[in-house]
Amino acid sequence: MTPRRGRGRLPAALVLPALLGLVFLLVPPAGLLIRAPWRTLPDALVRAEVGEALRLSLVCASLATLVCLVLGVPLAWLLARADLPGRGFLRALVTVPLVLPPVVGGVALLSVLGRRGVIGQYLDAWFGISLPFTTAGVVVAEAFVAMPFLVISVEGALRAADPRFEEAAATLGASRWFAFRRVTLPSITPGVVAGAVLCWARALGEFGATITFAGNFPGETTTMPLAVYLALETEPEAAVVLSIVLLVVSVGVLAGLRDRWIRGAT
Repeated sequence: MTPRRGRGRLPAALVLPALLGLVFLLVPPAGLLIRAPWRTLPDALVRAEVGEALRLSLVCASLATLVCLVLGVPLAWLLARADLPGRGFLRALVTVPLVLPPVVGGVALLSVLGRRGVIGQYLDAWFGISLPFTTAGVVVAEAFVAMPFLVISVEGALRAADPRFEEAAATLGASRWFAFRRVTLPSITPGVVAGAVLCWARALGEFGATITFAGNFPGETTTMPLAVYLALETEPEAAVVLSIVLLVVSVGVLAGLRDRWIRGAT
């Protein structure tokens, strides 16, 4: 008989740092729940500014995720399937927003899409479109910082998918576009869903690029992270309440889709 894998005593050299890592990740959210003003929580949740900020956050994060899907899935396909010169360098450029400080990302967006920016000056002069300090600017800022999460996830799924199915569809007369829609895309759906959820969660929590590029105007650009920051200076209890709302929404979405990822990956 072959021994069962995974059985036996766990090495302390791995278990101890693993437990410390778990504690490091779980204690701060637990502390947030412990310090929550539970008695006044219902009244705080029905305040108009809380609902307004939450609605704006959900709408902007969803729109940013849609933008990332429309642009990011083809970009991931290009990185995974196309034989491009300098593809490794291009992949590195795509992941720059992951390591770029969000505030720097906001400054970069202002430099390009501001009224005097490289592209923004023409958008304003020719079409009367000004993105900074608008709700559309929030969507742009969130999409900029969140898209790499989707691209990396979808590219990984494409690399894991067997390209022979696409080749078989091509031999049967299918076009590349038809093969992508009917063969490739269904096979990488779990990766697309996982990337979209991560993208949405990242967009929901975006702060630095948003406040730099879109500003802070109640009802127009004040998302939940910005509302938390403002409340922390004057009403710490309100900041805790807003943080709990963000925590519950994010964890609820991720937990609700977790089983779907697992079923799709197996």
